[in-house]
Amino acid sequence: MRDDSTAQSVLFPALFDKRLVAQFDQPHGSSDGGAVLLKACDERLGLTERLSQCLGDEREPGKIRHTLEELIRQRVFAIACGYADCNDAARLAEDPIHKLLVGRDPIAGEALASQPTLSRFENGIGAKALYRMGQTLAETVIERQRRRLRGKARRITIELDPTDDPTHGAQQLSLFNGHYDTWCYLPVAGFIQFDAEPEQYLFTYVLRPGNAPAKLGAIGILRRVLERLRAAFAKARFLVRLDGGFACPEILEFLEAEGVQYVVAMAGNAVLDRMCEHWMQEVRGRSAINGKTEHVYGEVRYAAKSWSRERRIVVKAEAVRIAGREPRDNARFVITNLRVEPQTLYEDIYCQRAHIELRIKELHHGLEIDRTSCTRFWANQLRVLLTAAAYALMQELRTRAAGTSCARAQVSTLRERLLKLGVWVTCSVRRIVLHLPQSAPWRSDWGRIARRLGAATG
Repeated sequence: MRDDSTAQSVLFPALFDKRLVAQFDQPHGSSDGGAVLLKACDERLGLTERLSQCLGDEREPGKIRHTLEELIRQRVFAIACGYADCNDAARLAEDPIHKLLVGRDPIAGEALASQPTLSRFENGIGAKALYRMGQTLAETVIERQRRRLRGKARRITIELDPTDDPTHGAQQLSLFNGHYDTWCYLPVAGFIQFDAEPEQYLFTYVLRPGNAPAKLGAIGILRRVLERLRAAFAKARFLVRLDGGFACPEILEFLEAEGVQYVVAMAGNAVLDRMCEHWMQEVRGRSAINGKTEHVYGEVRYAAKSWSRERRIVVKAEAVRIAGREPRDNARFVITNLRVEPQTLYEDIYCQRAHIELRIKELHHGLEIDRTSCTRFWANQLRVLLTAAAYALMQELRTRAAGTSCARAQVSTLRERLLKLGVWVTCSVRRIVLHLPQSAPWRSDWGRIARRLGAATG
């Protein structure tokens, strides 16, 4: 066991009326006492078990101390608790809660896997196994929502969005991206939303080279998720919402062949600028009179040279005024097959893409999904998949928090309120007892969520 404690107590002789002594001498204690909720979420989803079934174990049976399922659980639960690096394993090896989460006795159980063991595990997974794990993640998320909604949804919205993952070492396929002005990976994240619910559920996160075009792999992702969603929600209509990087004829023709509705942003060009010039003149005039930003909406029929036919383009013509700056034109274009009034389509349907930016920020800042520091590309893909699995558990936790003050809390807030609870663990022949703080601020919410996850009141 690694010992980071000092031999002496920490003394604050003049801080209070009495001398204050701080000692790190509590045996069988943990800072993650609330994380048993994650274990309960995982039991409901069966996620880590299903992910482990995607892997084949070629190690010698007599030398195995940590099963693949235990290694996956150790990493997923640690990431959810805020420990993104394998290096954190040394600090958590004897943590009673983390041992409990992977199924070991919290007191007498063997220590958890070390950083070298976890690193060998990450670097030992190949592309085929990673593909199966990615498929399993999507299937698990969709099956959970099918059970929750009993297979009933009017409209399901599917969204893909690329994001940057800056790199700072010699990672494979880390390439320079001019748009982000850095060496990076360019992963794509996929989300699904049911009707008008506020949550967007992550179903895929695919790492890609830093110079990958946005459309790379998009059709394959969309084809697979549509197939699974149609099997789970037979009567649902589907809307695919994408940003401008996906506005290519292959994706548009695929969406039309699949018979789904779509809204896809596209960049302007000289032809579109000429077609919307009369609207731009109108907003420039109105903006010059009142000194404010003005916009109007319209629509045109347009076909790029690479397109097989004309499509409906919704136009937002805008003249932007910011104090201290020159006025500027800001024309925006959205390709769609929806028959919805232009302003409603742009503001109430397309602009709702902003919500997945919040989900991506959670992945980056709440779970550090961009901690892709392994040299091997496939090892980094495993890391983001395990982080995506941790996010699926946190989203399940948030779903179970409906009606509490944590119902719309972001990942970092959920962790702070529900997981980061100091605990003293005791273990007898018949039971394990977690002694949590009586004064925990979110004690009531924690108890309500625990009961919804199957806990009984003692």
